[in-house]
Amino acid sequence: MSGQYKGDVTPNEAWSMLKEKDDAVLVDVRTLAEWKCVGVTDLSALSKDNIYIEWVNFPDRIPNAHFLDQLAQAVPDKNTPICFLCRTGVRSIGAAIAATEAGYENSYNILEGFEGDPDDQGHRGRISGWQGVNLPWKH
Repeated sequence: MSGQYKGDVTPNEAWSMLKEKDDAVLVDVRTLAEWKCVGVTDLSALSKDNIYIEWVNFPDRIPNAHFLDQLAQAVPDKNTPICFLCRTGVRSIGAAIAATEAGYENSYNILEGFEGDPDDQGHRGRISGWQGVNLPWKH
């Protein structure tokens, strides 16, 4: 266990978990603006849908007071393996910790997040993260 949640997984490890475990889910904790403007993971090849629950809102970055209620509604089984995703793998740590504290013992953080680290020109989504390792995504 990594600190207060089950562990960290790379984007490829998360994809494998989602592929191999029928009950595994991906919870994208980025903001509505990020989903619309940057893109989202595409799990259609796995016959799965994303779960979208903001960890903080945009632009105020106020924590979502209903996060755990929304998670319980979307994922009622607390034994479900959950891969939490944000932009770079930071907000998703907070989400994984909160979920674990709420009884979700199989909460994982996806390292590098959706966009990953910036390249030498400051652009994200090219060298790491879900986009950088060329996993399926869409606008």
